[in-house]
Amino acid sequence: MRCPYCAHYDSKVIDSRSSDGDRGHSIRRRRECKSCGSRFTTYERIEKTSRMMVIKKDGTRIPFDPQKVLGGIQAACGKRPVSEERKLDIVREVEDVIHRDFEREVDSIEIGRHVSRLLRETDDVSWIRYASEYQSFESIDQVQEAIQEHKSSPPPVTGQNELFSED
Repeated sequence: MRCPYCAHYDSKVIDSRSSDGDRGHSIRRRRECKSCGSRFTTYERIEKTSRMMVIKKDGTRIPFDPQKVLGGIQAACGKRPVSEERKLDIVREVEDVIHRDFEREVDSIEIGRHVSRLLRETDDVSWIRYASEYQSFESIDQVQEAIQEHKSSPPPVTGQNELFSED
């Protein structure tokens, strides 16, 4: 591992632990450079052997990228009181669901549904921001309909995909 301070390639691991508790999504390693003695932290993530492909609305296929999901969540949450930890948890939950429920390909709509469901359980304003992009609302009436539906029905139970209709 290259030292970020002196660029020396040799370092030793001082401490190593799973950064996500029992879930084991990544490993946090505390390192010390053998040249300059500086300490730094690295995170290692296990890469899935089969690449999940996302089928976009226009039919093109791209590799699944959790960072894109996180970017959408961060945009929706804006200055809302949603912790970075919760945002990362949502990404992990979505990633776990698509790897469990789909073999090699998943529609972007499915990813959007899962993110929307989890945001709805987390923060109403972030949910409507995300939904407005995900659903491509074209009028304030559509936004009001979604809000009315939200107010009149409890959030779907985890695992259900009935947040929005597909029209």
